Amino acid sequence: MDYWKVTWHHDFVEDPVVFFSEIGSDGYETRKIQQYRDGRLLKADQFHETGEIGLSEIPVGSIEDVVAQAEFSATVITSEEFQAIWDQAAWSR
Repeated sequence: MDYWKVTWHHDFVEDPVVFFSEIGSDGYETRKIQQYRDGRLLKADQFHETGEIGLSEIPVGSIEDVVAQAEFSATVITSEEFQAIWDQAAWSR
């Protein structure tokens, strides 16, 4: 598994600003957390998706591909860091 923290630099008030992703060896997200400007943390996995949050339907590619896009910055995080945030996040309703 790989774990990423991706910051989306934008001015959209309602959209998330940080994504935390757990990525399987096949390149697909297995779990995801979205952090919003107001501090809300929402999570999704293969069994819990809503219109507000869901897993990517295609492989995520490489972290270098993400960083190459001006509106994003990204870093690799540890599984422990991901799990700590996961435990704080709520399921979307």
